[in-house]
Amino acid sequence: MQPKPLFAAVDTNFLIDMAVPRDLVHDAMQVVRSRVKGCVFAVLPTVIQELRSISRDVDSPRQRQALVALESAVPRWGFQPVNFVPVGHGIVEVIADKIRDRGYLPQEERNDALILAEAALLGCSLLLTSDAHLLDVPPGSLRLLMDSHSVSTPLIVSPRKLVRDFSE
Repeated sequence: MQPKPLFAAVDTNFLIDMAVPRDLVHDAMQVVRSRVKGCVFAVLPTVIQELRSISRDVDSPRQRQALVALESAVPRWGFQPVNFVPVGHGIVEVIADKIRDRGYLPQEERNDALILAEAALLGCSLLLTSDAHLLDVPPGSLRLLMDSHSVSTPLIVSPRKLVRDFSE
């Protein structure tokens, strides 16, 4: 019997940063891949929507990076896009609303709350981000909320911390 793979979710800024050669996120990805054999890097539905939205913006470096991320996430970087059946989307919205209602994320950070809830519903062990709002979510309180919905609580970690603490 094969062990269940570990899922690591990535947020939008992680993928945009992947489009920059030799960025810290490349090192972070290598750290995870070298330490966790068979790790699946998941691209969540809200991340895909955000990348699509950014890619339609006025021509800018960020817009071009979003296009590279959309074109490269699966074939070049080996990431796995995921989606949820409609019931899953409803559960994600309920959890995301509670994350914001409890003040773990500001009300205006709806997409960040959705990304966190999607990672939890998928059973991700990690959520890789450099977004300060997500990195400031209180882990103990978050765990209680996620446990009350019978979903996992991903460890929210920045690429910088991952590389600093786990590089060989």
